[in-house]
Amino acid sequence: MRTFVQELKNRRVYRVAIAYLVGGSAVVQLAGTVFPIFHAPEWVQQLFVVLVATCFPVALGLAWSFDLRGGAIEKTSLGSHSRLANRKRLWVLVAIGSFVAGAGLAGYWLWHPWATDSRSAEGPEKVISGKSIAVLPFENLSDEKDAGYFTEGVQDEILMYLSRVADLKVISRTSVMQFKSGGTRNLRAIASELGVAHVLEGTVQRSSGRVRITAQLIDARTDAHVWAERYDRELADVFEIQTEVAEKIVSQLKARLSPDEKAAIQQRPTHDLAAYELYLRARNLIEANSFTTRAKENLLEATRLLQDAVARDPSFLLAHYQLATAQDQLYHFGIDHTPARLAAAEAAVQATVRVRPDSGEAHLALAQHLYWAYRDYDRAHKELSIARRLLPNEPAVLLLAGYIDRRQGRWELSIEEMESALELDPRNLFILKQLCFSYQNLRRYKDMAVSLDRILEIGPKDTNTRVQRALLELEWHADSRPLHSAVENILAEDPDAMASLIGQWMFLVLCERNRAGARQLLDAIGPEGSEDLGIQYPKAWYEGVVARALGDTEKARAAFIVARATVEKTVREQPTYAQPFSLLGMIDAGLGRKEDAIQEGRRAVELLPVSKDALSGPGLLENLAMIYAWTGEKEQACGQLTVLISLPYDLSYGKLRLHPSWDPLRGDPSFEKIVASLAPKE
Repeated sequence: MRTFVQELKNRRVYRVAIAYLVGGSAVVQLAGTVFPIFHAPEWVQQLFVVLVATCFPVALGLAWSFDLRGGAIEKTSLGSHSRLANRKRLWVLVAIGSFVAGAGLAGYWLWHPWATDSRSAEGPEKVISGKSIAVLPFENLSDEKDAGYFTEGVQDEILMYLSRVADLKVISRTSVMQFKSGGTRNLRAIASELGVAHVLEGTVQRSSGRVRITAQLIDARTDAHVWAERYDRELADVFEIQTEVAEKIVSQLKARLSPDEKAAIQQRPTHDLAAYELYLRARNLIEANSFTTRAKENLLEATRLLQDAVARDPSFLLAHYQLATAQDQLYHFGIDHTPARLAAAEAAVQATVRVRPDSGEAHLALAQHLYWAYRDYDRAHKELSIARRLLPNEPAVLLLAGYIDRRQGRWELSIEEMESALELDPRNLFILKQLCFSYQNLRRYKDMAVSLDRILEIGPKDTNTRVQRALLELEWHADSRPLHSAVENILAEDPDAMASLIGQWMFLVLCERNRAGARQLLDAIGPEGSEDLGIQYPKAWYEGVVARALGDTEKARAAFIVARATVEKTVREQPTYAQPFSLLGMIDAGLGRKEDAIQEGRRAVELLPVSKDALSGPGLLENLAMIYAWTGEKEQACGQLTVLISLPYDLSYGKLRLHPSWDPLRGDPSFEKIVASLAPKE
C-alpha cells in the first residue's frame, strides 16, 4: 500500500485531483451565475454539473496513465512485475474517484437551493414564460384627493388591454392590487409569487386638465429595465396613452398580436371620465362582495352607481356588463329572488349584448345569466366557449367553467378549471375558497387543509378561513375543540364578527350541546334572522332548533310556529324556489306535521334534483333525510343518507356523530354503519 501511495505522488495524481476539484468548483459557480443571464433552462445547468462531476474519475485515470515530460504527453511505463498490481490499483483509484464524484454530485443536488424548492413544491416545477407580465398598481402623484380611482383606472385599462392578447399571460387585477405602490417593492419576489417574468410599474399625475404618466417594463428575473417611457398630454388623451403603453409592451415581449386583438386594444371603454370613475367604484364593490356580510348593501350600491354610469354613457360596455353581473347575483344568491329582479338582470344582459354583440363581455354576461338565473348549464357552457376565445386571460371565464362542471357533476374537471383560473389570479382568496369548497364536498380533507393554509398565508386575518380551518377538524375527526377556540379568539378580538359566524357558531354550540353558548348565539342574531347560502332563516328558526336540541319541546314548538308563518309566505311568493320549500318541510317536521313535512321535503328535491344540480341538490336530500328522522321514518332517513355518502357532498363524520339533529337515529344499526364508513382512516 505504501508503494501505491508513493506511486500516486510520483504520477502527480494528488495534484490533478486537487486542481480538478478547485477548478471544477469555480466553473460550476461561474455557470450558476452566467446561465440565468441567458435564461438557460434549469436542466441545462443540472446537466453541466453532472458532466463536471463524472469527468473527475476520468481525470484521475489519465493522470495515472500519462505524464507530461518535456512539453509532451507520454504514457507512463511500468515494470512487468508491477503492471498487474498497479492495474488493479488503477481500478481502485477510479472507484474512489467515482465515489467522491458521486457523493459531491449528490450533495450538490440535495443541498442546492433548487432541491428544497422542488421537493416542497406540489408537483413539477412550472416553467415561467418570457411572455408573462404583472401590471402592478401605479403610484398616484396627484395633489387632488379624489385622483385615486383615476390612477387605478390607468393601471387597470393597461392590464385589460394586455389581457386581450392570447400570446401573453397576464395576471388578474385581484392579485396585483395586493402589491400597493408607494414603497420599495421586491420585484423579483413578487414576480416569482405571481408566476411571471416581467412586471410593469408606473406613476400617474393629474393636474389642471393634463395628465403625466410614466411606465417602465422590468425583467424581474434579472432586474433589467427593458423599456420605459413618459407621457405628458391632455387629460382627454388618457385612453390613447394606455393603448400606446399596451402596444409597446406587446412589442417588447415579442407577442403575436392578431388584427382583432389590435382592434380590441385600440377600443376606448368610454368617452366620459365621470362615468368611468362611477364604474370603477361599482366594480370594487362587486369584487369585495365575496364572503362578506355586506353582500346586499354592496350589490345594491353597485347597481345604483352603474345605472348612473350607463345613463351618462349608454354605449359603455364594461358598465353594462358589471350591471348585469350585480343584478344576476342579487337574484341568484337569494338577496332579491323575485321576478322584478330577474327582469332587471335580463335587461342589463340584453343591453350588454346590444352595445357590442361580438365582445367577450357580451358572451360572458350571457353565460353568467344562463347559469345564475336559469341554471341552463349547457347553453351557458356554449356562450362560455366563445368568451374564452375572446377573453384569454380572464379568470372569471375559467371560474364559471369550473362552476358549471361542478354543478353537472364533473368535479375533477371543475377543479382543473379553477386551478387554471388560479394561475391567472394566484392570490385571489375567492378562487381558493371555491377550491376548498370542492375539496370539502369530495371529502378530500388533506387537500382542503393545504388550500386553507394557503389562504391564511395570504390573508392571516380572514375570519371566515380561520373558522373554516378549525371547522375542518370537527368535520374530519369529530373534534370540536379547535373550532371552539377559534370562535372564542375571534370574538375576543372583534365582537362585531358575530354576524359573519352565525352558521358555524350554530353548528358548534349544537354539536357541543352548549346551553350558555346557545343563549349567546341567539342574542347575537337580529330580529330579521340570518342569511346562509342564499336563504334567509328567521330568528325563530334558530330558536326552535336550539330548543329542540336542548330538549325544550314547548319552546321549540312555539318558535317553529312563528318561523313557519315567515317561510310559508316566501314559498307562496316563490313557488319554484326549492330551498324555502325544504326549510318549510323541516319546520313542519319540528311541529309534528308529518305528511306536510315529507311532501314539502320531496317537493324541494323534485324542484332541484341532484341530476340537475350536483352542488345544491344533495343539500336538499340531506334536509329530506332530516325530515324523515324527525318524523320517525328511520329506514327512509338511512336510505337517503346511504345515497348521500356515495355522492360528493359535505356530509361528514363529525356532523353525523355529534349533531343533535341526527339523535333520533342513534343506535340504529344502519345509521351507525353509515357513521363508521365516514370515520377517518388514518
